[in-house]
Amino acid sequence: MLEIYPYGRNAAVAYAHRWAYRRNPAYFDFSKLGGDCTNFASQCLYAGSGVMNFTPVYGWFYRGASDRTASWTGVKYLYNFLVSNTGAGPFASDTTMDMMEPGDLVQLAFVGKESYHHTPVIVSIDGTPTLDSIYIAAHSNDSDLRPLSSYNLAKIRFLHIAGVR
Repeated sequence: MLEIYPYGRNAAVAYAHRWAYRRNPAYFDFSKLGGDCTNFASQCLYAGSGVMNFTPVYGWFYRGASDRTASWTGVKYLYNFLVSNTGAGPFASDTTMDMMEPGDLVQLAFVGKESYHHTPVIVSIDGTPTLDSIYIAAHSNDSDLRPLSSYNLAKIRFLHIAGVR
């Protein structure tokens, strides 16, 4: 069994602030290939965890634009990895808004869409977590310190990063 380590929330949030309006040249920009939001969220997660999971197909890693898992850049695949990961890397629980902390992720479906298709990173919570008090950073409509309530949401899910193995 792998040892569990705390997730570096401050490092994830610092990374999110630094790169919210820019692109880290160490990573490909997927903006013109369906969006860069989950790539950015994965970069933030990696900044806070320092561990990738190199399991082919179902792991979570990035070596280059054509050498990565679907979970690094795909909304539903990142969700599936985080909530089911029992191996190396970060793991999460699908939980409620009141469990959220800076460095956690939210996944959004906008009005008129059926599936989740956006993954912002929580960078600040002002008091009790509410849609008005949670602030995010994201790519694909680059944002930093954007209130979660500013989105026209159909559905939302909350991913609390529980730790790193």
